Amino acid sequence: MLEAVCERVVVAAPADFLREGWVEGGASRSESVRNALAAAPEARTVVVHDAARPLVTRELVSACLDALLGVDGAIAAAPVTDTVKEAYPDGTVLRTLDRSRLWAVQTPQVFRAESLRRALDVDDATLAAATDDAALVEAAGGTVRLVDAPPGNIKVTTAADLARAEAALC
Repeated sequence: MLEAVCERVVVAAPADFLREGWVEGGASRSESVRNALAAAPEARTVVVHDAARPLVTRELVSACLDALLGVDGAIAAAPVTDTVKEAYPDGTVLRTLDRSRLWAVQTPQVFRAESLRRALDVDDATLAAATDDAALVEAAGGTVRLVDAPPGNIKVTTAADLARAEAALC
């Protein structure tokens, strides 16, 4: 699907699964992104997408690319609909967060290549601690815009998620 929107696709994968044109993934998600980006030095715009979101649409990738105007990154996200609590380590509630300002971040995440390269130029511990590449771009001083993702852009991490994805494909 990404081939329909992107000029070039570089896949980062474990060494045992490498195919021609793919690169070896790293010890962390962002290290894998750094390895893939290094394989595409000509890139001016980068789309980062996780295989865990197999139902991504061409329309969502295009919307993220379109939203890149004037910012360093544009990322798929969904407004949080549940009440979210911040807790102490012992599980007691510290406070309730204002969900009207909270978004659950997804992929695809689209970046200006120079902004992402600068953000990924950190030590391996910082890469390993990052939960997404947008956070690294933000930490490097970049501006990231949210793009409303459709409900079908699900993340497959459990057997129930897989069943839901399979049902969506039927």
